[in-house]
Amino acid sequence: MNANTPVLVVVDAANVVGSVPDGWWRDRRGAAERLRDRLASEGVPAVSGPVEIVLVVEGAARGVESVPGVRVSSAAGCGDDHIVEVVASAGDRSVLVVTADRELRRRVGELGAEVAGPRSVRP
Repeated sequence: MNANTPVLVVVDAANVVGSVPDGWWRDRRGAAERLRDRLASEGVPAVSGPVEIVLVVEGAARGVESVPGVRVSSAAGCGDDHIVEVVASAGDRSVLVVTADRELRRRVGELGAEVAGPRSVRP
């Protein structure tokens, strides 16, 4: 792998948004958009060097648009399954998945991805 290849950072939007009880459940789409915008402006402090950020949304957050710096990928079904597909398709790139979901952490770990918790992208 080329050292200049950006780390693929896959963010589990539902899990990260749900990690803070700030009323996100009243506006799931808006909460995902706020997370997207924070990622676009602040990046991923836990990763030094270039990153490619993919924010995976599901359910009521489907349809959130991509912005420069953050590609939004809407899961047709289960968000966790979609995240696993994104990781599996990454080839030999370095991948970091941001989630606190234990089962998802196990699944992507088996594919060689590193994992970080929601605090790595959210205060």
